[in-house]
Amino acid sequence: MAALGSPLRTLRGILASLRHASGRGGRPYRDTAAYRHLMAAFRAHRVTSEKLCRAQQELHFQAATYLCLLRSVREHEALHQEYHGKGERSPEEVAGLVGFKLPQQPGGKG
Repeated sequence: MAALGSPLRTLRGILASLRHASGRGGRPYRDTAAYRHLMAAFRAHRVTSEKLCRAQQELHFQAATYLCLLRSVREHEALHQEYHGKGERSPEEVAGLVGFKLPQQPGGKG
């Protein structure tokens, strides 16, 4: 299993995803319930000198998994926008999508 990295890096990644998602809504991401819940969960599970939080690794794993989900959904949406729903394409356009170039026919056709 790969290392999780630091909890702060995971938190920053999730907050960046929240900023990206709320950029379209017009409302600041810090006013959302998701931001308040995320910050409360990370604050409740931090390690202090007075207590040892046994659930910190569990929270960090869940947060890293959620961050992976957010990134994957964003990448899927970008791919979906690029390749879906453009109707029927010409053979030249399809060849260009996959990096090929159609051969030229002799006699100037095509």
